[in-house]
Amino acid sequence: MDGFKNTFPKANSLESLFVVRPYTCIPMDITNDPELDGKYLGTISKDFAVVSETLKEASYEIRKREFEFPIFIMAKQEVPIGAMLIAKQELALDWDFRASYLEEFMQRGLIGKDRAPDFAAAYKNPDEFACIFVIDGAFTRFVFIPFPVD
Repeated sequence: MDGFKNTFPKANSLESLFVVRPYTCIPMDITNDPELDGKYLGTISKDFAVVSETLKEASYEIRKREFEFPIFIMAKQEVPIGAMLIAKQELALDWDFRASYLEEFMQRGLIGKDRAPDFAAAYKNPDEFACIFVIDGAFTRFVFIPFPVD
């Protein structure tokens, strides 16, 4: 857990856009980020294509249990949030996939209760998009990826 705490960047001049806790900093503009284009877009898309049906089913199950905002964590390292859904070694992936929801992010102080309405307003239809929280070292971003159409 200590290694995870220290992987998040400290607050910067854009502090008003972030929920800042002692060791966490999560951007609250959760629209798709153009920064993902280079380093991450290919590897995220590749792994997402393999697991998209599982994520779609998990999203439905999470919502069926009355958690309105499913969040899937893609991480290259062990992280103490969410429940392991697909370990990267199971399917020869680059990323682990964990399942969570807004309430857990709020309980852990990753998203402040005062920012939950902003999150809900930016959240895309979970029948059509997966809300992915990408973690790779100090890099953390929310991204919405459309589920493939049959």
